[in-house]
Amino acid sequence: MTQEQRQELLIRAKDFFRERIVRNHSTIAIQKASRLSSYNINPFLYKYLANFMNGDDSPESIAKALVYPRLLGSSINTSFGMNIQAMMVSIFSGFGNMSASGTIGEGLDLVFTDAVDGRKKYCQLKAGPNTINHHDVETVFGHFDSTRRLARTNSLDIRESDMIIGVIYGTPEELSSHYKRIDDRYPVYVGKEFWHRFTGDEDFYFDLIEAFGEIAKEANGTARLQEAVDRLAIELKAQLKE
Repeated sequence: MTQEQRQELLIRAKDFFRERIVRNHSTIAIQKASRLSSYNINPFLYKYLANFMNGDDSPESIAKALVYPRLLGSSINTSFGMNIQAMMVSIFSGFGNMSASGTIGEGLDLVFTDAVDGRKKYCQLKAGPNTINHHDVETVFGHFDSTRRLARTNSLDIRESDMIIGVIYGTPEELSSHYKRIDDRYPVYVGKEFWHRFTGDEDFYFDLIEAFGEIAKEANGTARLQEAVDRLAIELKAQLKE
């Protein structure tokens, strides 16, 4: 990958992060977090959490205890995970080593030529090192085994090592036991190694993190965050009076 290609990809990455992740988080997620109906409140814990966080259990404190974890944790992580495939297409569309998964097999997100071993890889994408459960492992095995059977039927040279899980961020040490179980049969490439194999650039993973970090400097959601708290507090006041 040339320096020009690297810069073009990083610009695409920043545009995607700004338009798809940040914009959705600052609009749709904020609106949802402002509505009491969007929460499944644990009646045994909400006052404790409000007091633990803010020293009292006023509607404003309860609202903060609900809104902050939602907007600073679960919603943005969910959005990122749901947009992985769209992100890869948006950033790498037209990039020489990537193609659509086509009809080779169910459960595949992309096909690319591995920059390390030169073989075509059939990849299922995952967000982070702790994003699957026990049942997901069996689903992955089913998809990959089916793809290999289909490949044999069509006389395609697809080996076990060509069916991979690509984990967008993290390190091998952080992989959950579920990923390690998959790795016993099919390779799981995480973080730096995945991006190296995908782009041919050993440092692209860190460049991508830095690119997203540059967009983060544009974001100041303090007012929007407080707006969500205030709206939710109004609903809570009415609810607590009933």
